[in-house]
Amino acid sequence: MAGMRGGRFGRGTVAVAAAVAVVLLGAGLYWFQPWKLWQDTTVEESLPGAVAAAPPAPADSPAPSEAAPSEEAPAEEPSPAPAGPETVASGELISHEHTTTGTVRLVRLADGSHVVRLEDLDTSNGPDLRVWLTDAPVKEGKAGWHVFDDGQYVSLGKLKGNKGSQNYPLPEGVDPSAYSSVTIWCDRFNVSFGAAELARA
Repeated sequence: MAGMRGGRFGRGTVAVAAAVAVVLLGAGLYWFQPWKLWQDTTVEESLPGAVAAAPPAPADSPAPSEAAPSEEAPAEEPSPAPAGPETVASGELISHEHTTTGTVRLVRLADGSHVVRLEDLDTSNGPDLRVWLTDAPVKEGKAGWHVFDDGQYVSLGKLKGNKGSQNYPLPEGVDPSAYSSVTIWCDRFNVSFGAAELARA
C-alpha cells in the first residue's frame, strides 16, 4: 500500500510540475515574444503634404510653334508655390539594446502641425515597441538604455514597422520645442532599442 501511495504521489508531482512548466513556458513566450526577433515588418510612407511634381504635358499636345494662332492674352503672374513640409530638427539614430540605424526628422507641415518622421529605419522587431518624443539626453551604450522615462515624454504610438520610412503625428497641443530626442522604446521591458538627439535646423 505504501508503495502504491508513493508511486501515485510521485506521478502526481510530475504531472503538476509538467503543468506548471507548460504555464510558465506559455507566459514566457507571450511576454518575450522571441519569434519577433526573426520577423521583419517594412512600412514605407511618403511624407504628408509633400508637393507633387506637375504632370507632364500629353504626348499629342501641339508644340508651341505648331499651335493655332490666337489673340495675345495678357501674361499671368505665376502663382506662388504652396508651402511644403519644413524640417525643424533632425538627428541620426544610435543603437541601444538592439542595433538601430536611420534618420529622425521633426517636420512642420503646411497646416502648422508636426510629425516625427523615421527614414530608412532598421532595427530589431520586438514586443510593444513605441515611438517616444522625449526631453532626455541621448547617451551611448548601456548608460542610455533606460533614461527616456525619467523625464517628460510623449508616446506617438506603436512602431509601425522595424524597417522603412514612417510618419508619427504629434498630438494636438504638444509643443515640439520642449523635447530634444526620439527613442524606439520597448514599453514592456522599459528599454530603448535606439534613439536620436534632435538638432535644430
